[in-house]
Amino acid sequence: MLTAMLAAFLGGIILNFMPCVFPVVSLKAFGLLRHDGDTASARSEGLAFLLGVVVTMMALAAILLAARAGGNAVGWGFQLQSPLVISILALVILGAALNMLGVFEVGLSLQRAGELSIGRGAFVRSALTGALAIIVATPCSAPFMAGAIGYALVQPPAVALAIFFALALGFAAPFTLISLFPALARRLPRPGAWMSVLKNGLAFPMFGAYAWLVWVLAQQAGMTALATLLAGSVIVSFAAWIYGMAQQRQLAGRGYRVMYSVTVALLLLVLIPLPGVMKPAANADIVQNAQQVAPIKWTPQTVAEQRGHGKAIFVNFTASWCITCQVNDKTSLSTQSVKEAMAKTGTLYMVADSTKFNADVDDALSQFGQGGLPLYVVYPADGSAPKVLPQVLTPTIVVNALNQAAGKKA
Repeated sequence: MLTAMLAAFLGGIILNFMPCVFPVVSLKAFGLLRHDGDTASARSEGLAFLLGVVVTMMALAAILLAARAGGNAVGWGFQLQSPLVISILALVILGAALNMLGVFEVGLSLQRAGELSIGRGAFVRSALTGALAIIVATPCSAPFMAGAIGYALVQPPAVALAIFFALALGFAAPFTLISLFPALARRLPRPGAWMSVLKNGLAFPMFGAYAWLVWVLAQQAGMTALATLLAGSVIVSFAAWIYGMAQQRQLAGRGYRVMYSVTVALLLLVLIPLPGVMKPAANADIVQNAQQVAPIKWTPQTVAEQRGHGKAIFVNFTASWCITCQVNDKTSLSTQSVKEAMAKTGTLYMVADSTKFNADVDDALSQFGQGGLPLYVVYPADGSAPKVLPQVLTPTIVVNALNQAAGKKA
């Protein structure tokens, strides 16, 4: 248990540097830069971020464990198998980007709109940033994490929750430590007019995250859901603009309540229809980037039929919402050297797609002691025990594994 908790803590730290978390990391960094010698405020925001991370992580872990106890084979990142969750998260990210551009302000105190002040809403804002960071982080699985989560999912609830708690502490540790110790914070650049430009610039990584979520939704739920989300995005953007103008009018002492009411009505117009539209499409399948060998759809039965018949099997457990999976596809599985190794060894290439909920995939993850994607398994041609490859691939790792599985020299 202690080893798993340590692995989870280290994995949480590393998770801060994974690509899926970068947009929200930019929000955390900007939060630190606002403080100029105000140690109490910095500590307050650091603790708020820690609280948001821990509470959200424990809530997700509790839902995950409850679902598994009820017989559902779900794993890390399970909520991103829901088109409804994807669409709501995309709209939240879009709102965050518009906020960074100054269309409206969050936690605005009785000061000028857009001023880079801490304000009374800083604690809540930091806590919400921590919550959003954890939700966005789930498509990624950092080193040490997968084994720790895989171990947690087969333990009693108290042990599992302790491991997820360690993961949350590791994820929040860098930002919280800098906030709590002024000596570290003093090494950061001093606030100034340049922060307005930085704030606007940081909106664009958020737009990138929004675009990625839109693409994932198209893979999961098809064109109708995509059109609904895009239309909803236009309405949400319009509502944000109206809300920003209402804030300006309030600060100027002019009438604003009608504009706030219009904002609420527009948001309800978007959110109420979403549950009925955002459903997985029967024909929405992941688009594969690795085209070296015609992929075979993975099932446990297919693997059982093909094992031990003189051909190695490479199984790619993936999903469109798994950023690490997509990076590995581009940097390793789609390279010419891997294509040639696949063809030369006669390896059967199977794809286990978990873009939509797939109980067989989640069962396989548990079987191999992995708590989340990606997972790469190579079955040797002679039918011997399978080998699990690292979660971060290189062409050399894949080629060597294929040659070994086929019984050939590299």
